[in-house]
Amino acid sequence: MTDAASERLLSGRAWDDFCDMLRNAGHMIDAFGDDVNDRDRVEWYRFMTRLVRNGFERFVENGEVTRPRLRDTPWRQSINFQSPNQDHLLAEFVDGSLEYRITGNRGTLPYFVICAWRANQPADIGERDWAARGVEGLKEFDPALLNTTGMIQSDSITFDADGNFEVIVSQNKPADGTAWLPITPDCVGLLVRTVYDDRANTIPPTMTLERLDGAAPQPIDGRHMSEALAKSGQVALGYAELVRSWWQDNLSKRPNRIRFSRAVYLSNGGVPDRHHGFGTWDRAEDEALVLRFTPPQSDFWIFQLCNIWQENLDNYEEGQGHVTIATAKPLDDGSILIVIAPEDPGLGGNWVDPYGLVHGGMSLRMIKPAGDPPPVHLHRVKLADLKANGLAGLKPEDAIVSGEISD
Repeated sequence: MTDAASERLLSGRAWDDFCDMLRNAGHMIDAFGDDVNDRDRVEWYRFMTRLVRNGFERFVENGEVTRPRLRDTPWRQSINFQSPNQDHLLAEFVDGSLEYRITGNRGTLPYFVICAWRANQPADIGERDWAARGVEGLKEFDPALLNTTGMIQSDSITFDADGNFEVIVSQNKPADGTAWLPITPDCVGLLVRTVYDDRANTIPPTMTLERLDGAAPQPIDGRHMSEALAKSGQVALGYAELVRSWWQDNLSKRPNRIRFSRAVYLSNGGVPDRHHGFGTWDRAEDEALVLRFTPPQSDFWIFQLCNIWQENLDNYEEGQGHVTIATAKPLDDGSILIVIAPEDPGLGGNWVDPYGLVHGGMSLRMIKPAGDPPPVHLHRVKLADLKANGLAGLKPEDAIVSGEISD
């Protein structure tokens, strides 16, 4: 007898519902009104294609119950201010009651962290239609809103002389002392953040995930495909609603400011080994933004610009759009000067090209910091005035000062 989820798939209803979910997600651009320009709209529709690609990779290709995998996120997929000096490996679970093992080799990577997370995900998602519920359906089923439930840092893992390691992923701690990542029964997957200082000269890690019960791989079935389509469509809607709510309800209300909120960060799959501040940058075509801050002692830090959809700028591929602890040119007092402008005004410090954009999101991330995040001083100024007067023309009393910790 065919189950309800399989019947929904075989009848075509699951596909129709998926297409309608994508239609709903794509039209969420309409909620932004005059907040967005033509360039933003172009990047929005590209953002939608990337969300679809992400959903298919995660839930269709790599969401099989008997073939758990840790796989790279799709190329140029940079959801939620993803750092350009980090890569993400993802694994999707449908049963957090099972036990798993990660084996691998760290290469020459200096640091990584593995976290487990949960999301609102009812058991019968493949049996139901979701598109008609719109964003209301996200209250019950939102694959994009991920809460971290456990983590293990590479500092807590034992490596042999060749860099090999093993981590048990389970609800119960292994008795033999093997490194352990605890998960909950409602765990929906794992995320590995691999952090690079010098990507070109670093050997990347390799990691393999397996079930410990020895279950043999099984062919794809109608239930899996029905659930995968529901997740793929709903994750696009979830991220569309996430960027809308972050922009309209939060970031756009405090332009050219950064705020550190652990609660906000952890509610979106973050891990507590870092401070991560989010903000908005805004300038006119003929203006520059000048930022200055002094980072605390940290193993790694990065400042990045994103577009309004929280994606990395296209020029990240050429090494632009961000400044890291490894690439930064500090001033003599140890502070970091960053000039965001369409051309380098020649003031020293660090120039960041906004790549034709006039606004978007920005973030400052400090991994394993020794202290609190720093205040961030920002001046918004005409580029011509900045070139003519230099830093001496910036009055301290005119600076926007942010960087506060809200929780």
